[in-house]
Amino acid sequence: MEKQQQFERFTFQPFINEAIGELGFRKPTEIQERLIPSIGRGESVIGQSQTGTGKTHAYLLPLLDKIEFTSQEVQAVITAPTRELANQIYQEVLKITKFCSDEQQITTKLFVGGTDKNRAIEKLKTQPHIVVGTPGRIHDLIKEQALKVYTANTLIVDEADLMLDMGFLQDVDQIASKMTEKLQILVFSATIPEKLKPFLKKYLENPKYSHVAPKQVTAAKVEHVLVPLRHRNKVQLLHDMLIAYNPYLAIIFTNTKKMADQVADGLLEKGIKVGRIHGDLSPRDRKKMMKQITDLEYQYVVATDLAARGIDITGVSHVINYEIPSDLDFYVHRVGRTARAELSGIAATIYDHADEDALIRLEKMGITFTNMDLVHSELVKIGERNKRKQRQKQADEIDKRAESLVRKPKKVKPGYKKKKNRQIEEIKKRQRRLKRK
Repeated sequence: MEKQQQFERFTFQPFINEAIGELGFRKPTEIQERLIPSIGRGESVIGQSQTGTGKTHAYLLPLLDKIEFTSQEVQAVITAPTRELANQIYQEVLKITKFCSDEQQITTKLFVGGTDKNRAIEKLKTQPHIVVGTPGRIHDLIKEQALKVYTANTLIVDEADLMLDMGFLQDVDQIASKMTEKLQILVFSATIPEKLKPFLKKYLENPKYSHVAPKQVTAAKVEHVLVPLRHRNKVQLLHDMLIAYNPYLAIIFTNTKKMADQVADGLLEKGIKVGRIHGDLSPRDRKKMMKQITDLEYQYVVATDLAARGIDITGVSHVINYEIPSDLDFYVHRVGRTARAELSGIAATIYDHADEDALIRLEKMGITFTNMDLVHSELVKIGERNKRKQRQKQADEIDKRAESLVRKPKKVKPGYKKKKNRQIEEIKKRQRRLKRK
């Protein structure tokens, strides 16, 4: 009953309220609260929020609520940058539309790259109400005149910044140009980079903009751990950490596909069965790998950042940063794979001296690290990573303070310098004693 009361003010159709109850939503998230009414009124919106904020349902619920099931034509197009994310959104649509009555069926079709295009064209003999897919494949089907999007009045661009990074924005632009002039565009993105703004300006007039800043940079129940490399073999250290943690499911992140393969091969050589997810896998292999991970065939998965943004793997207990990402926003996306649905999780990062600047910037973003190291095959807490630097900084501060307290007399007498240095040393001793207390 409480679930119903929380969402009833949106006056959704009964099948959507039934789906909300089945999905176990207790109350709308902040982005849902802000954007559902605007989307329901047909306004264009820009929703800036990180993963895990409920943005998918912020657009799906009001979108499905206004589909005209009697009109068998395309009414909405949902684009996503990766096949996995497109499939994920498609599955979420099905979870809601299965509650439609027999007389009020909403049809949805998924179209992604790496699948048989002719079979996709065959599926389009009857146009679906909703199209979900990757921009390249949707654009292909429009060019083939198989998919008729001119009837659709809503376009969703999910993970827009990743769409930009992967070079798909041009396809999205082409799709939008084939749709109705009075187009409702819903753009969702973790960040709004400068290069995305021309696209937004071109299609959106006075959109409702909502930026949901996370109350914490990462989930509250994530423990952020730092482990120093200390001239050890990195793959061996990673192997020993995995054995020590014995995770339910761990994702190990690297910055490149090449490094992902090197790490996966290195762990395999050491007897660890490991899965891998990156852009060089064929569509069939990626689909197979995702199924194996979902079926818990792997305890360890090596991945590039594509997996951090594009797919949702449930049950991740540990995230290991084999490398710190050059774009620190990706640190947040990576560790967002764990501690979901109010569970706890561990995000461990292997670091070296060269990573110090990146670690300082992450700390400035509000992340608090626990310093640990492997001792006799166990992870134990150790002192702060930059103790030497901190001691030097404190010493420099004491020196400056002591010098500022010793005033130079108006007339300098012989032996002044020795006397001044003695006074400075006395003050420094007192300052150090105070620090120790």
